[in-house]
Amino acid sequence: MRATPDGSFQWLAADRPPLKLFVVGVAIAFGMPAAYILLRTAQLGSLGGLDEALAPTGRSVLLAVTVSMSAAVVGIFLGWAVISSDVPSLRALRTVLPLALVLPSFVGAAAYLAAFAPGGVLHTALSAVVELRNVFTGGEPLGPVRLRGFWPSWLFLALFTFPYVLLPVMARARALSGSLHESALLLGRSQRETFFAVTVPQLRPAILSGTLLVFLYTLSEFGAVQLLGYDTLTRIVFASFLADQGVSFLAATILMLLAVTVVLIERSVESSYRPDSRADSGHGAMVGLGRFRWPVAILGWTVVMFSLVVPIASFAVWAGRGLVDGRVNLGRLPPAMLNTAAAGLVTALCTIVVMVPVATLSIRSRSRITAWCTTAVLTGFALPGVVLALSMVFWTLRTPGFSWMYQTLPALIAVYIVHFGAQALGSAENAVRAVPANVRESASLLEPQLLRRFGKVQLPLMRPGLISGAGLVLLSTVKELPATLLLAPIGFDTLATRIWSGYAEGFYAETAVPALVLLAVSGVLTWLFVIRSGFSSRAEGSGQL
Repeated sequence: MRATPDGSFQWLAADRPPLKLFVVGVAIAFGMPAAYILLRTAQLGSLGGLDEALAPTGRSVLLAVTVSMSAAVVGIFLGWAVISSDVPSLRALRTVLPLALVLPSFVGAAAYLAAFAPGGVLHTALSAVVELRNVFTGGEPLGPVRLRGFWPSWLFLALFTFPYVLLPVMARARALSGSLHESALLLGRSQRETFFAVTVPQLRPAILSGTLLVFLYTLSEFGAVQLLGYDTLTRIVFASFLADQGVSFLAATILMLLAVTVVLIERSVESSYRPDSRADSGHGAMVGLGRFRWPVAILGWTVVMFSLVVPIASFAVWAGRGLVDGRVNLGRLPPAMLNTAAAGLVTALCTIVVMVPVATLSIRSRSRITAWCTTAVLTGFALPGVVLALSMVFWTLRTPGFSWMYQTLPALIAVYIVHFGAQALGSAENAVRAVPANVRESASLLEPQLLRRFGKVQLPLMRPGLISGAGLVLLSTVKELPATLLLAPIGFDTLATRIWSGYAEGFYAETAVPALVLLAVSGVLTWLFVIRSGFSSRAEGSGQL
């Protein structure tokens, strides 16, 4: 601390060299996977496998574009409707629509495959309809329903990712004033014209950030597309990382470049946007939908039915059968639950510890160092989990002195931190902002010890934001699949890997029980740290992805 010319005091903890060195180290650590992937691709001369990667690249881009556009349409319309319209059952829809976020896409895909399998809830319902038809018209009974390829992949991924757009749109719509909407109506525009010309432009930041999340999520998706037989770049990375390293690293490089390019485009578009300050008041007027009130409500509940109710019902039926018949080995479940909880909690704690110094320097002493570091953190989030895991696998195997880390918990936790660090950074920055400068200055006068001052004064004020960031990281960690499959120690099962192995073995009951446990855990975390705490508005305000 030092005195300024006006007699006040300036807190200099953010300017101390150790903190800057730490942040530089974080930037290097978060940027290493991308650098290593590029280096190995160049060393292996992987361009010979470009022909093999072209078709999966096209399929990956097609799926990411269509899923993100579909999720944007659903998220924009329903997100605005449940906040700014008089649609029936408004409060219930606000609560249950975002809960589709609790289903990892590979779990949702497995649920629908189980539902359409003979004996599944949807197959049974369709069989009853077909049999009723056959009474009058004749015909064959319903056979197995085949779910493979692009269309099932598109539908299921859109069903389970639209909350990434819905949540920020809901937060943004809640802050909009109704004055611009009413003025447009008075000038003779219809409700539809007003929505697209006035409301949607004001929702643009939320739409862009949410759609970007869906695009990156779909681009990096492994489990759902693998289950549904849609061949994308992630499948090449996962399937060939030992058999053909050149092709694997080339596919990883393409994935990485696609993700980073899309993030840069979104940032460029967003920087050119200038919101109309007249639209922000937080007292938006309710828009009457007239005869469309009930159709919109039916649409909302239909989305809830297929994104939440059907998957849960499917798993519940198979789990009940397995438990009754004694086909479910419940002895495997407690270790998987314990491993999931341990990995998630350690990751959340370590990520917050890493992000607090970065957030402190970013908020209190902006510089090129902090800009580089935050860019590296965001790059870690943009990289697909399978790419980060591939980088860690070969880095540990080929770097002298680090081979012991291969398939160990520290390597897995490190990849989790790099992948999900951006989710904690925004919350950590808000937590730092929650400590006023005058409080820091007063505490500096009363307590000379930095750590003791931080623990007694700053940490209590920062705690809500830090807990929120840790919760978001925990939620993402418990649902992560591809990095866990590549890096988890032998015998280290999580709920996600138990679901995957249960389906691979062909036992729907073994898949259903851990899936229901994972959904319950994710549901609680989603409610506490995403829906109730208003994650979307914080994310938008902090400028994170």
